[in-house]
Amino acid sequence: MNKGHIYFEIQADEPKRAINFYSRVFGWKFSEVPGLPIAYWTIETGGSRGGLLKRPAPAPPPHSGANAFVCSLEVENFDSTAKTITDSGGIVAMAKFAVPNTCWQGYFVDPEGNTFGIFQVDATAGK
Repeated sequence: MNKGHIYFEIQADEPKRAINFYSRVFGWKFSEVPGLPIAYWTIETGGSRGGLLKRPAPAPPPHSGANAFVCSLEVENFDSTAKTITDSGGIVAMAKFAVPNTCWQGYFVDPEGNTFGIFQVDATAGK
């Protein structure tokens, strides 16, 4: 039976840069885990649990499809969060669009080349 628990991982060429980005954009807290064979940090989001690790293989080239599970994070204010993302070094992968009667959605690429989405719940989106 699936209980809906989620654990996500972010891979990074430069973990410190990724930690700075996600701390600034979402306020996440990172804690390095000693004693592992790789550099690894746990992520406290206030909700789902996650981890960050140094990328173990090369990232796909730019303009390729995602090679991992893409997560979208719910935010209070899409436009404000999108501005923080771009001000923090992220780039727009797919501009804000309406999922009719559901939310505003968009996709970004972090400074490490990882794709992620954000969405703002809005039952009037697309009307």
